[in-house]
Amino acid sequence: MSEPKKKQLRAIDASFVALGPSGVAIRDRLKNLTEVDDKVLRLVGEHLGRLASLDLKNRCADGLDHDSDTWAARKQGLTADSSSRWAGSITKATHDQWALSRRCQLAHIQGLEAGVRTLMHRLSQPIGEKGTKRAPGGYRSRGEWFHKSRRLAALEHRLDLARAEREAGVVHVVRGGRRLINNRHNLEAAQLTAEQWRERWEAERWFLAADGESGKRFGNETIRVTPDGEVSIKLPAPLAHLANSKHSRYVLVTRVRFQHRGAEWRDRIEDNRAVAYRIHLDVERGRWYLTASWTRPVVPTIPLPTARSEGVVGVDTNADHFAAYQLDRHGNPVGDPKRFFYDLSGSADHRDAQVRHAISRLLHWADRCGVKAIGLENLDFAAEKTREKHGRRKRFRQLISGIPTGKLKARLVSMASEHGLSIVAVDPAYTSMWGDQHWKMPLTSKKRKMSRHDAAGIAIGRRALGHPIRRRTAPPPQHQSDAAGHRTAQAGPGARGREGTRPPVTERAHDARSRTGTQRTRETSASNTVRDARSSGSWQQMPLLNTV
Repeated sequence: MSEPKKKQLRAIDASFVALGPSGVAIRDRLKNLTEVDDKVLRLVGEHLGRLASLDLKNRCADGLDHDSDTWAARKQGLTADSSSRWAGSITKATHDQWALSRRCQLAHIQGLEAGVRTLMHRLSQPIGEKGTKRAPGGYRSRGEWFHKSRRLAALEHRLDLARAEREAGVVHVVRGGRRLINNRHNLEAAQLTAEQWRERWEAERWFLAADGESGKRFGNETIRVTPDGEVSIKLPAPLAHLANSKHSRYVLVTRVRFQHRGAEWRDRIEDNRAVAYRIHLDVERGRWYLTASWTRPVVPTIPLPTARSEGVVGVDTNADHFAAYQLDRHGNPVGDPKRFFYDLSGSADHRDAQVRHAISRLLHWADRCGVKAIGLENLDFAAEKTREKHGRRKRFRQLISGIPTGKLKARLVSMASEHGLSIVAVDPAYTSMWGDQHWKMPLTSKKRKMSRHDAAGIAIGRRALGHPIRRRTAPPPQHQSDAAGHRTAQAGPGARGREGTRPPVTERAHDARSRTGTQRTRETSASNTVRDARSSGSWQQMPLLNTV
C-alpha cells in the first residue's frame, strides 16, 4: 500500500518593514467667498478645463509616438490661451492621466487572461468532476458547460481587442470619471436630477491645479498662498480683465488656515520650496476647498530587529473589522483580542471616513500597548477578483472585492508614521488556517471568546516577529526519549498535553505498586493484610551457604 502524498506548501516570503509616506496633502475650506470670487473661480476652472480636455485628446491621438517635441508643441499651443505655467501644469496632468490609463489597461488584460485560463481548464474537465484546493473541477451540467463555452468566446474576443489597443497605444479616458458619466443613464438609481448631474459633471471637468516650483516666491507662482493665508491666482490671458491686483492676479477675500501640519507648510513656503495647490468645488455641499501638497524624502525605515524589540500588534484585515492582538517580543499573546469595526457600505466618502476612524482607534490602542510595529498581511487580491475564479460564490467575490486593500495599506502606513509606528508586512499564506489550528482553542475560555480572525492576528504577529506560528516544535533527535523517533509537535484536542492540569499529588504515591480490582490507590495508616504491609527494610542478595 502506497503512502499518501504529502501536501506541498508554498514557500513563505520574508517579512519586511514597509516604506514610509513620500508625500503630504492638507486641505482647508475657502470660507466667506463673495459672488465675484465664486464667479471668477468658475470661469477660470471652466476655461482651463476646456484646455485640459483638448490637450488630453491630442495626447491620446499621439499614442506611442509621443516624444519631447510633441510635448513642447502642445505646451506652446496652450500658452497662448493661458500662461506658460498653466500650460505646464495642464500637460503634466495629462501625462499622468494617460500613464494611469495604461496601467489600468494592463491590469484589465491580466484579469481577462486569468478568466480565460480558468474557463479553459474547467471546460476541459469532465462534467461533474470535483475540484480540489489547487484547481477547480468541471461544471455541474451540460447546460452550464454550454453557457461557459459562450462566455469563453466572449472573453477571448475582448482580450484580443484589449491587446490590439495596447499595442497601438489606444487608451480610453473620461475626464470627470466613468462612474459619473454612467450615472447620466441611471439618474433615478443615483438619486440625482438632470440639473444636479450636469452641475457635478461640469465641476469635475474643471481644472484649477498648479504644480509648485522651488526658488519662486512662496513655492508657487500660479496659485500663491502667503504665510498669513492670502490666496491669489494668476489669471489666464483671456480672463486677465477680471484681475483685481497687478500682474493679472486675482486675490480672494478669504484667508486659509491649515490646522493640520500648518507649521510644516509655513516653514516650507517661507523657504520658497515647491508646494502644489488644487482648488475644487464640492457641489453637494456648495463649498470651495484648497488642497496643498508637497513631496518629502522617504523616511528611512528602521531595521527589522528594532521594530520587533518591544513586540508587535498583529492585525487581521476583514470585510467589516480589524482583528488585532498584542504579542510580546517572544511571540506570546498579551491580554485579550481587540476588534475595530467599520462599515464599507454607502458612499465613497462614508467608506473612507469609516476606514480612517478604524485605523485611528487601532493606532491609539497600539500606542497604549507600547509596541513599535504593527504586523499586517501583504494582501493583494488582484488575481482573486476574477468572476471565473470562484464561480457561484458571489458573496465571497463581493467580500474580497469590497476590502479596500490598496487604500488601507496607503492610509495605515501614512497614519502610522505620525505615531512613530512601523508597518511590518508579512506573507499571508496559511495565517488563518494555522492560527485557527494552533491558537483558537488554547486561548478560548469562559471569559475570552476567540474567533478565527483573532487567532489569525496572533499568527500574523508571530510571523512578523520571525517566530513559527505553531506554539511548540519538536526537540532535537538526541534530546527525544524515543531515540530519535517521531514525537508530535502539537498535542491533539483530546490529549492532555503540557498545557493540561497536573494530577493531584495524593493520587498515587511515587513508589506505590500497581494494584488491580477495587484496591485503594491511597495508602492507609495501617495495612489490612500482612502481604500488603510495607517494609522499611531493603532487599539484599544472601550469599550461598558454605557447606565445605
